[in-house]
Amino acid sequence: MTISDNNTIVIFGASGDLTYRKLIPALYHLYASNQLSDSFSILGVSRTQYDDESYREKMKHSLQEMEETDPEILAKFCEHLHYQALNTSEVQDYALLVEKLDFLAEKYQLEQQNTLFYLATPPSLYGVIPSCLAAHGLNEESNGWKRLIIEKPFGYDLASALSLGKEIHQHFEEHQIYRIDHYLGKETVQNLLVLRFSNVMFEPLWNRNFIEYVEITGSEFLGVEERGGYYDGSGAMRDMFQNHLLQVLAMVGMESPSAINADAMRDEIAKVLQSLQPISDDDLRNNLVLGQYTESEVRGKFLPSYRDEHGVADDSRTETYVGLKMFINNWRWNGVPFYVRTGKRLPTRVTEVVVHFKKTPHPAFAANAPENKLVIRIQPDEGIQMRFGLKEPGSGFKVKDVSMDFHYQSLTETTMLTAYERLLLDALNGDATLFARSDAVNACWKFVQPILDFKQDPQSLFGYACGTWGPKEADQLLERDNRAWRFPCKNLTDTDYCEL
Repeated sequence: MTISDNNTIVIFGASGDLTYRKLIPALYHLYASNQLSDSFSILGVSRTQYDDESYREKMKHSLQEMEETDPEILAKFCEHLHYQALNTSEVQDYALLVEKLDFLAEKYQLEQQNTLFYLATPPSLYGVIPSCLAAHGLNEESNGWKRLIIEKPFGYDLASALSLGKEIHQHFEEHQIYRIDHYLGKETVQNLLVLRFSNVMFEPLWNRNFIEYVEITGSEFLGVEERGGYYDGSGAMRDMFQNHLLQVLAMVGMESPSAINADAMRDEIAKVLQSLQPISDDDLRNNLVLGQYTESEVRGKFLPSYRDEHGVADDSRTETYVGLKMFINNWRWNGVPFYVRTGKRLPTRVTEVVVHFKKTPHPAFAANAPENKLVIRIQPDEGIQMRFGLKEPGSGFKVKDVSMDFHYQSLTETTMLTAYERLLLDALNGDATLFARSDAVNACWKFVQPILDFKQDPQSLFGYACGTWGPKEADQLLERDNRAWRFPCKNLTDTDYCEL
């Protein structure tokens, strides 16, 4: 267990959905498992008028409604909760924050005011809050470290990402900025690195000489739910592809870091993202599929079309599905296609990487040998499956496709940290390994910018029924190469038949 420094965690947007659904539960679990210092406090900040006691009651009831809690531990945890109402857009109001932080430092006997600022706010405040903090000296590290966590999206496009980065860097150094992507907090995403670099049997094969192609799937069964207003200005490209899936691709494709630390790891991730083959006009026409879900009946339930969702424009051309064939232009991956897809209202919720190895060149087995595949399941049913050929019993040498699998839950009897728990603990301990760095963020935006520009083309959007695996045009991305998408089930190993 890692116990963080004595500190104060300041959550801007403390009355919002992210705070009570994710952040407060994550901090409660860290406290309950003795992974927070005794001298810590959580200070909620927003415009809503609460005092310490009323905010504690709200968070206490939220925790009790969402999960089982230990009454004694919960009561002690809530004693560490505090609140300050202020207008986060008004710089003069931050004098109240300074006063409250001084009070907490005295109450918890903090020799240094180590402070983590979490921006659980609309992106429009990502530049405003750091400026206001700096105006009151709350970015200075002479009396303890000061760190800033920013939720995605890190910009809306390349220009806004560069502008936001410049704005924040006027007040906070890069080492103080933690851009959080909860996908990178998942154990199985991190396990990609361990699988590759701790096992000598994989590294010699992990290149263009032995790998035919790679699939990355990020599938969601749910639609936009109550987020139609936000999603209609974002789409699958910004919401999932540009950040989550490109980060997963980078971990699949990166070189071995010289050390397991933030700088070395993020150097290699940035190199992969900067090596992505730029999207050409030909790619936009032939290697990109954008889709939008239409109404359908799934499992006896009627599901509306995207345009009928609350908050979505009747004539919206926002994509809810992205399929792309792309390449990494470096020595290891030159010529190996990466097929990446993500979408809403697909048959099931699943994120996985499938590495397809080349078939054997042996003439006696080439005709009927199965394709070797390594399936890395990120969620759900986290695990790894290897598929390979073995001889069927009997005469002759007929080859049968078999598999070996490992389920991540069998590795430990203890409860694994959730993504937010892991990332909050890392930020408190100053470990930025799993947080996005500005050069990697900018490389992602640079890569997808031609697609964002292309989305305005009225011919670029295809429909697909809810409960299907996306537009038929996405299947054609692989069919042209005599390949097909793997259709995953909820269960890692049940690939032949699965009732979704």
